[in-house]
Parts: sequence; C-alpha cells; structure tokens
Amino acid sequence: MGSFANLVKKMRSGRKNSQAKCFRENQECEGAFDHVDRGICSVPLEKIVGSVGRYQDFDSQFKLKDHVPADRLIRIKKAMREGKPLPPVKLYQIKDEYYVLDGNHRIAAAKEFGRSEIMAKIVEFIPSSNTLENIIYREKKEFMEQTGLAHSLDISEVGQYALLLEQVETHRAYLAGGEAPGATLQKAAEDWYLTIYRPMIDVIEKGGLLNSFPGRTLDDLYAYVSYHHWQKGNKRQYGIGIDGRIPKDMEAFREKMANMDKKEYPEMLRSITAFIMMNVEAKRELKVVDKLFALPEVREVHSIHGSVDILIKVVLTRDLLSSDAEVIGQFTHAKVRQIDGILSTQTLIPATSKIKE
Repeated sequence: MGSFANLVKKMRSGRKNSQAKCFRENQECEGAFDHVDRGICSVPLEKIVGSVGRYQDFDSQFKLKDHVPADRLIRIKKAMREGKPLPPVKLYQIKDEYYVLDGNHRIAAAKEFGRSEIMAKIVEFIPSSNTLENIIYREKKEFMEQTGLAHSLDISEVGQYALLLEQVETHRAYLAGGEAPGATLQKAAEDWYLTIYRPMIDVIEKGGLLNSFPGRTLDDLYAYVSYHHWQKGNKRQYGIGIDGRIPKDMEAFREKMANMDKKEYPEMLRSITAFIMMNVEAKRELKVVDKLFALPEVREVHSIHGSVDILIKVVLTRDLLSSDAEVIGQFTHAKVRQIDGILSTQTLIPATSKIKE
C-alpha cells in the first residue's frame, strides 16, 4: 500500500513539475510589485518559463496540455509557415525569467519550430524582498541602466557594481580630458568594456586565476583584482605576478593592451624554464631519475659526474598569483623535494637563452 501511495505522489509531482510556472506565485515570493516598461526586444525562448493567466494550459516546454483545444495553435503555426507578420508577444519579467501575458500560443509555436528567440514587449517587475540574491540583482540593474551596457556582468558580492561604476566614471573623466571631450557616461562605459574590462577578463581567464577561486565568476575576479590594483593600490600577499604584469594605473593598462595583439596577452601564458641541480643519496640515483622523469613538468633529466649528481630541465606555466620565482619554488618544494633520496637542490633561472633546433 505504501509503495502505491509513493507512486501516486511521484506521478502528481511529475505533473506539477511539468507545468509552466505561475507568475503570481513568483511575484508574491519575490515581492516584485514595482514595475518598469523595458520596451520591445528579442528574448531567448528558453528564458520564458511560465504564464500570467494560462500556466495550467501549458507544460514547462510550452506544449499544449491535452485538455486545451489545438485550433488556435494550428492557425498560428500556419501563419508562421506562410511568413505572415505577427505582433510581439507581451511578457512580464522577474529577474532572468519571463512570463507570458499575451502570446502563449505564439511561444508554443515558436518553440515547436525550433526557434531560439522571439520579439517581445517587456514589463519588468523588480523584486523587493531583501535576500542577498535580490540585493545584488537590484544593484546590477542600476549599474546596467546607468551605463547603458548591453553586456551582462554577473557579480556575486554586494557593493561591487558601485565600484565598477566608479571605474566607468573615472574613465569618462579621462576621455573627456583628452581624446573624447564630450564623452557621456554611456559612451565611456562602452569604451571601458571594450578596452579595459574585456582585456582584463582575458588576462584573468587565460592566466588560470579562476582555478584558485572556486565558486567565483570571472566578473567577481575582475571586480576584486581591478579594485585592489587600481582603485585602492593594495599590496597583496599572494605574490607579485599581477604587479609585475599589469600596470598600476587603469589607463596605462588600457594603453598597454591597445598596443598588443590579442594573441600576445596575457604575458603569463608564456612558460617558465628553469634548471634544477641536486645531490642524492648513494645508490638511489637511478630510482630518483625515474621518479623525476615521470613528472610532466620535467622535460630533461641528466645524471652527471662531479659535485652535482642530477640536472633536470623543467618547464612551468606562469600564473597571476605568483612571481616566477614563487612558481618555481612551489614546484621544487611540492614535487621535487618530496622524492625520497634527494639531499639538496639548487635552482638556476636563465636570464637569456639561445636554442638551436
């Protein structure tokens, strides 16, 4: 009997989950009653998740439920096939989700035809409940509205959008004082995005910095690095990788990036070559050689005669968190010195090199 009850419960749950979401329920949950007319724009169909009045007639993929007549859907599909113009649908927006006020069948037809977007007239309802997520969302909307940026930035910490707006205003003042005397905040924001923000994001992404901060976004790291590097001028405790490769002034960074081919930056993509000499315990040399050669960073291993027993060549990858010396030191401590039998090491970092193929 219990198993039958569980089956019925699962079936009901499945039917509920397959239903389009109800706008009113989400509106109450988010406290989203103040609204703003956002005009007409293209909306991804995958973000249309529910309906204002007909959520019970469609499933979560906007397929008609069995109890709903299909006549209207058939007529709309016929009009779409014939290329007849249809008015924009009307949507209500709460954060990143959209609900259909008018045009449920047009949405269903567009999804059935495999389209990815649809033109819509949008009214956005702003969430007022003071959850962390909603506070950040309101800060984001304010930043996007003031700057006019069409590119979405996703930050997970309160107060960071205000710091980005301060950067944009600083950049506007810089442009107004030289190359663009009449620069507006919106024009400065677009230039900031293209010539400062995007290059720095490339530096952060290709430099592997995100791997050291799980759970954070690239935009989070941009906000953190740029604020501490340019606006506050703090000295960090995690190394000099950033200090050595990114100018301390935001506009100097912009100029540096403008003079570089995109494929050339970030500089930390370049590898670090080093040679490590070591002495090992008697009769353990061959085992040590094998263990060293198994390390992916080790390109060459040489057993030699003289005051040094073994010489290895290693090739490491730069990162934003550490200086070259720190990267090499970390590798030596974490991988080389952990091999049994090694008594001492000495590292050589070449200043200039000439290599014959």
